Amino acid sequence: MEKGKLYLIPTPLGDNDPLEVIPLRVLEMVPSIRHFFVEELRSGRRFLSKAGHKGQIDTLSLYELNEHTTAASIEGYLAVLLQGNDAALISEAGIPAVADPGALLVELAHKNGIRVIPMSGPSSLILALAASGMNGQNFAFNGYLPVKPEERRAKIRKLEQISRTTGQSQLFIETPYRNNSLLADILQTCQPETRLCLAAEITLPNSFIVTRSVAEWRREKPDLNKKPCVFIL
Repeated sequence: MEKGKLYLIPTPLGDNDPLEVIPLRVLEMVPSIRHFFVEELRSGRRFLSKAGHKGQIDTLSLYELNEHTTAASIEGYLAVLLQGNDAALISEAGIPAVADPGALLVELAHKNGIRVIPMSGPSSLILALAASGMNGQNFAFNGYLPVKPEERRAKIRKLEQISRTTGQSQLFIETPYRNNSLLADILQTCQPETRLCLAAEITLPNSFIVTRSVAEWRREKPDLNKKPCVFIL
């Protein structure tokens, strides 16, 4: 039996109309797929309704895949593809499988000879880097920094040192409700001349992407609470 294909379907970075940020070719393909691996069922249904499945959600097969999903459950999801069904992975925001638990399914797909097809769409990391004015030729994404304050400040010092000595841009993110705590630690820890880009609510009408020195940010600190944000040193 021919195996199905796993499509990586991008979603908006915020409450956008999909037509504003998702290529038409992707939206034209979504209605042909009946199986979806989603990070959260409610938001997955909401996106699919806007993306071509309005009034048909109850006819689809949705499988929850998030940080609470067991490895055994994810392995079980492979049966959908191994039985010849095409399926799609979608995340809460942006490109799936980047800082996203769906990466485990993609890894298993490769191990089982299943074709993985990424589709074009918004990536907060690439959009932030492109708009930051920082080094886009040599950069690293560090994911989430430690939650404990002392460990987090130690990590910030390390990333600042790497950036200063190599010129490599250092990207990282945080759970939106902890953004202000992270920003406070950055401003407390880093040298005044270190450049910091704050890229919040990318692609939304009130998007905020600004690069300044730490000294300048100390004089005018923005409120990033509950706003999806990418930080770049």
